[in-house]
Amino acid sequence: MANQLRHVAIIMDGNGRWARSRGLERFLGHRKGTQATIDAVEVGVNLKLEHMTLYVFSSENWGRPSKEVDYLMNLLIEMVVKEIPDLMEKNVKLTVIGNMNRLPEKPRASLQSAIDKTANNTGMQLNLAISYGGRQEIVEATRSIAAQVASGALKVEDIDETLFAKNLYLKGAPDPDLVIRTGGEFRLSNYLLWQAAYSEFYVTDTLWPDFTKEEFMKAVEFFNTRERRFGKVLHE
Repeated sequence: MANQLRHVAIIMDGNGRWARSRGLERFLGHRKGTQATIDAVEVGVNLKLEHMTLYVFSSENWGRPSKEVDYLMNLLIEMVVKEIPDLMEKNVKLTVIGNMNRLPEKPRASLQSAIDKTANNTGMQLNLAISYGGRQEIVEATRSIAAQVASGALKVEDIDETLFAKNLYLKGAPDPDLVIRTGGEFRLSNYLLWQAAYSEFYVTDTLWPDFTKEEFMKAVEFFNTRERRFGKVLHE
């Protein structure tokens, strides 16, 4: 029997290496990777996922050359504007997790417009992790809970894992069942550190621009072979 797949998170790695291996500028790798992103969303909708979370731009990525950051921001605007009709047709709700305040005005406004337009959609929720860091998220949740305790709205003894999760960016959404990482690296890269505690991990050497729908389904097939125990013993 197949495991229940409600939430898939993806670390979309390898755009730069894809371009470099072809003697191209890094930005062309990012542009090529947009088609893989569109395909992944389509697979998620077809699988009837509740959530898909894509690692678009980490808090550490701000340290990249300004020319590359500017290109990524402009590409983000282009993608969001272009894909809104398709998101509406597929009934996808768009959200952003991360520190949106660090984004330049234009991409921030473009994202907010897309969030507002898709807010009433009831299908898959597509979470874009932008200016996102897992440690940053945990620190912000801790500050929020501390403020609630200080104001008297919350008692210290009320704090448990469920309450903590509700103070994270996804507000207690189901944890990712499957985390996919393309590009062959075996690390989380500060991604969903709290939520991925019991996620299944699928790492492929395939670089993100080459990550097709067929490659996505290989990850799903892998997930369906896993015995998910969550720290318990299922069979003696």
